[in-house]
Amino acid sequence: MRRPSPAWFDAQYNNRARIPEHPSILKHWADASARAYELPGWVCDLAYGDDASERLDVHPALRPGAPVLVYIHGGYWRALDKRDQSFVAPPFVDAGAMVVLANYALCPAVGIEHIVLQLVQALAWVYRHAAEHGGDPERIVVAGHSAGGHLATMLLACDWRAVASDLPADLVKSALAISGLYELEPLRHAPFLATDVRLDAASALRLSPAALLPPPRGSLATVVGGDESEEFQRQAALISQAWGPRVVAAERVARRNHMDVLNELADPRSTTHRLALQLLGLLSPPQRLLSASP
Repeated sequence: MRRPSPAWFDAQYNNRARIPEHPSILKHWADASARAYELPGWVCDLAYGDDASERLDVHPALRPGAPVLVYIHGGYWRALDKRDQSFVAPPFVDAGAMVVLANYALCPAVGIEHIVLQLVQALAWVYRHAAEHGGDPERIVVAGHSAGGHLATMLLACDWRAVASDLPADLVKSALAISGLYELEPLRHAPFLATDVRLDAASALRLSPAALLPPPRGSLATVVGGDESEEFQRQAALISQAWGPRVVAAERVARRNHMDVLNELADPRSTTHRLALQLLGLLSPPQRLLSASP
């Protein structure tokens, strides 16, 4: 089968070009995130490593023993910051979770594999320190958008016992990937991105969750916007096929594009938000939503 043209890959994956209203979406995120930091109690820029990029913002739980939501921002591994999507945090604090926002170094200064390893260390820090902030280290859920969805999925597949002997094999109980990337080979052929992420065939395969064995424990839930490109729809279908029963829910949100679909996570009325609450164990049994994807 003939490979599509570079222009086709750009059209499929360059979301800012696909979404003319993206400046207003980014402004909404910025304004809502500024308001999120008005919530009292934040502990900001905690170091999980030595590099200046290796920092976490933590909102402690309102009560001890709470589940922990670790959120990883998107930006194609080369843009944005933990503060740019912090608007997702307040509804989960209100619902009873401890919330962690994770930063990492950006491409092209580092490669994607370096970022994955940074976030492995971030999650190890969360496990070791969650109780200090009211969180239960045995109830960690990771969520992320776009590249953050890729990173969240990689963390679910991590061999934690190989990282450190004090870490449990099931450190990440569940992951929620919103508009995630699960096969990275196509990104090598998208000119708008390829020179920054610097993948070759081997690294693209190694860093593709769909090419990894499904984790022996834990569950993945995926969300994709109904107005996203055919490739993002395919990516979501691919991980469901590759990981089978480990993908416990696959939501397609009508009339949402690659960017504004993230707004669903912060909306307590949405299925996406309630799905996250269920993964955290904060949804009461009569409202249970999670079911095997078709």
